[in-house]
Amino acid sequence: MAKRVFLIVLDSFGIGEMPDAEKFGDKGANTFRSCYNTGKLSVKNMWQMGLFNIDGVEHGEKYKSPKAAYLRLSERSIGKDTTTGHWEIAGLVSEKPFPTFPDGFPDEVIKKFEQATGRKVLCNKPYSGTKVIADYGREHVETGALIVYTSADSVFQIAAHEDVVPVEELYRYCEIAREILVGDYGVGRVIARPFEGEHPYTRTPRRHDFSLVPPKKTMLDHIKETGMDVIGVGKIYDIFAGKGLTDQDRTIGNKADMEIASRFQKQDFTGLCFINLVDFDMSYGHRRDPEGYANALNEFDEWLGGFLDEMRPDDVLIITADHGCDPCHTGTDHTREYIPVLVFGDSIEPRNLGTMDGFDCIAATVLDLLGIKADVSGTSFAKSITS
Repeated sequence: MAKRVFLIVLDSFGIGEMPDAEKFGDKGANTFRSCYNTGKLSVKNMWQMGLFNIDGVEHGEKYKSPKAAYLRLSERSIGKDTTTGHWEIAGLVSEKPFPTFPDGFPDEVIKKFEQATGRKVLCNKPYSGTKVIADYGREHVETGALIVYTSADSVFQIAAHEDVVPVEELYRYCEIAREILVGDYGVGRVIARPFEGEHPYTRTPRRHDFSLVPPKKTMLDHIKETGMDVIGVGKIYDIFAGKGLTDQDRTIGNKADMEIASRFQKQDFTGLCFINLVDFDMSYGHRRDPEGYANALNEFDEWLGGFLDEMRPDDVLIITADHGCDPCHTGTDHTREYIPVLVFGDSIEPRNLGTMDGFDCIAATVLDLLGIKADVSGTSFAKSITS
C-alpha cells in the first residue's frame, strides 16, 4: 500500500487514434508520433520506464527491461476535452457530451450576459485564441466590449485587455457567465483569457477556468473523506471547481508547476498530489507546434529524473494524459486518442498491462494503492503491479 501517490497529467499527450476517432474527425491522429517525427524528442527517463513499449507505439526503440508498469487506456466518455478527460481519470464517466456551439452562442445567452455585465460582446464564434485578439483586440480596447469566442470544445471564452478590464473584473464576468451557462447551455468550462501590450497583443499567464461542479463524487472526494490529503497543482482546482481538494496551488505553466510538484514532494503528507501540466496542450498542441511540443516533453523528462531520485519507498508515481492534441493534425482542436500510463515506485512490479478500457481505471487503482474502499467506476490494476 502506498502512502503517497503523485498523479501527473501531461495535458494532451495522446499516443494514437482510438477506434472511434473517425467519428470525431480525428482519423490518423497521434500526438506522440508527431513529436517523435520532429527528430527533437529525447525522453530518456520515460523511455526507460516503458513509454515506447506501450501497445500501439510503433515508432522509436523499445526499452529492453522497462522500470515501470505501463499500459494504454481508451476513453469511455463521449468527448475529448480537458474536463471530460480529468473527470474520467477521477472516476466520473460522462456518457453525455458537454454542449458545443459551432455557430456561436444563442442570442438569449449573449443578451443575458451583456445585460449582467453592462458590456457588449464582440465575435461570438469559434476562433483561435491568438487570432481572436489579433482580429478583435483593437475594437475591444477602443470600445470596452468583451471578446467572447468558443472552439470545438465545450468552452465559453472571454478575452479582455488587462488595462481595459482588470483581471479580477474579468474573473467576475466569468462567474456571471458560469451562472448563465447551465442546463442545455452548460459548457464544460468558462475561461478567462486576459491579454496585454500593444497590437499584436500577447496573452498573459493569468488565465483562469471556471468549470462545472462534478455531478457525483470523484476519487478526490473519496480520498478527502478518509482524512487524507488531496493536493491539486495547476489547473486541477479549476477542473474540479475546487471539489475534493484539501490544498492547492493554482499557478499555471509547466515550469512553475513542476517546481511546485517538487516542493510538495519534499513535504510530509498522506494521500494524492494531482498535477496538470498544461503547456503541452495550450502552448504547443493547439498552436500546432510539434517541435515546441517535443522540447516541452524533453524539459519534463529532464525534471522527471530528479523527481524519481527523490521518491520515497512508499511513494507511487503515475504519469498519464487526458486526451490528444496532435500538432500535425488538421485544425487546432483536441484529438480522440488513447492515453499512456506509466506507474513507478519501489512497490511497483514493472510489466506490460496492455490495453484497458476507461481512464477511470486510474481512479480505481489510486484508491486501491491508498487502501481506500469506494464505489467508483473503472477496473483497478493495482493487484497486477504490486507484490
